[in-house]
Order: sequence, then structure tokens, then C-alpha cells
Amino acid sequence: MNAASWAERPSLIGRTGKAVALAAIVVAVVFPVYMVVLTSLSTQEAVTRAGGLVTVPGEMSLAAYRELFAGGVVTRAVLVSLGVTVAGTLISLTVTTLAAYGLSRPGSLLHRPLLFLVLLTFLFGPGLIPKYLVVSGLGLIDSYWSLILPVAVTAFDLVVMRAFFMGIPGEVTDSARIDGASEVTILRRIVLPMSRGVIAVIGLLYAVGYWNAFFDAVLYLNDTAKWPLQLVLRQYVYQGQSMFAGQSADAAAAGRSLPPNLAIQMSIVVIALVPVLFVYPFVQRHFTKGVLIGAVKG
Repeated sequence: MNAASWAERPSLIGRTGKAVALAAIVVAVVFPVYMVVLTSLSTQEAVTRAGGLVTVPGEMSLAAYRELFAGGVVTRAVLVSLGVTVAGTLISLTVTTLAAYGLSRPGSLLHRPLLFLVLLTFLFGPGLIPKYLVVSGLGLIDSYWSLILPVAVTAFDLVVMRAFFMGIPGEVTDSARIDGASEVTILRRIVLPMSRGVIAVIGLLYAVGYWNAFFDAVLYLNDTAKWPLQLVLRQYVYQGQSMFAGQSADAAAAGRSLPPNLAIQMSIVVIALVPVLFVYPFVQRHFTKGVLIGAVKG
């Protein structure tokens, strides 16, 4: 009896083709990061010789990173982004977990109407002007809360977590109720320990969203001292503004040369990339068990 086509061992040509395709994808992803990191570590001579982004290692220097953190702008922006990301992720995870668990219980109060309202947000967004008016009416303009509360819960993440909770065998929670456990106890001691995978992945999605967000900061933050890192990245990289405008004369008088502006820009990009690149490998193994299983069951 012949096996199904998808169960057959791939041919040598098929395996070679997959290897070539995967290698091309890896190169397409890694090479731009390599150029960004190398440029951030290059001197003015190396950048000038390359005529832009550096691809061949030459003279290396950490001057761009020293200038960034010595100036205070990037240091303050990193602290702001870290604070918003940590606080926002904790709030989002707490609210999403509680809401998802409540909506996963068929007999909970107003279960169907609330679930309908959540699903309705997939089709209809609030719009930019109404959202701004709500934030302004709550007095959140120029406050860090304006970067957290309007995006505290994402409907997709809530639905995925609810689907995962619904996949937990009912016999487990029913036996706990027979023993006299409350819903809070069941959630804390049974459901959450069994849901570490989906919680880790949803937490990563929230954290990356908070870390990369800049548009809300453009809308709601007027004080430049409160800008997160992504808004600094937008100003000095995308808009091409020089972080050390007007300081060239002072640097020359002090007998030192400023790092090239392109190296400064790429250094900010690297600083913005490092946290995500560092955290993702520890959470990646949970994706299949967490989000994908929950999404399929949902």
C-alpha cells in the first residue's frame, strides 16, 4: 500500500531545494542586521569609504554608543520604553487573562453579549479622532498612561487565550469545584500553571507591541522628555535629524571628533532591536503549544 504523498520521504532534489530556500531566507534576514550592526561600530573613514552602510569590516569604534548614552536623550528614552513595556505588559496580561477566563466559562454573567462585543472590534475600529477625544477627555494627554490604557487589551490575544482556556479538560476544574475551590483559586492554582505557554506568547506579543509603538506617542506626548525610544528612532533615523547639531564646534574645541551621523542612527536601531532579539528565543518554543493550538481550537 502506497503512503500518502505528504508522508513520503522527500527526494534529494526536494531536500536540496528546501535547504537553498531556507538559506536564502536566513541571508535575507541576517544580512541587513549585519550591515546595521557593522555600520554602528564603524568610524567616519569606514563609512566614507563604503559610501553608506558598511558591508566589509574596517576600522571599528564604540564612539557612537558612548556618545548616545553620554548625551542622555537615548538613555532616558530607553528607560521610558522599558517602563511602559513592563507596566503595559503586566496590565495587559492581567486584564486579558481575567477576561479570557471569564469568557471561557459558559455559565458566566453576560457571557455571550460580552463575547460579541469583543468580536465586534475585529470588524469596526474606533477611529483616530474618537480615540483621541476619549484620551483627551480622560486627561491622559502628555501622560504615560496614554501609551498603555488605549491598547491594554487586544481582541485577538483575548480570543486566543480564551480558546486555550476552553481546551483545558472540564473534569479538572469540576473536580476542584467539588472540593470547594473558588473560581479565583481554580484560575490561580490550576488554569494558570497549565497555560504557561500561551501566557508567555501573549506576553511577548504585548511586550513587542509596547516596545515598538510610536504613533500613540506622536499623538499624545507633547513633552519631548517623555518620548519613548521608538519616537527618538523616528526623529533621528527616519527624519534624518542630527542628534549632535550645533555640537561640532564644541567637539573640535575640545579636541575630539564626533562619530558619523550614520553610525549614530544605526546605533539607535541596534539599541531598539536588542531587547526583542534577546527575549524572543526564550519564548519561541511556546508558539506551537500556545498560540497556534489556541487559535486552531478557537
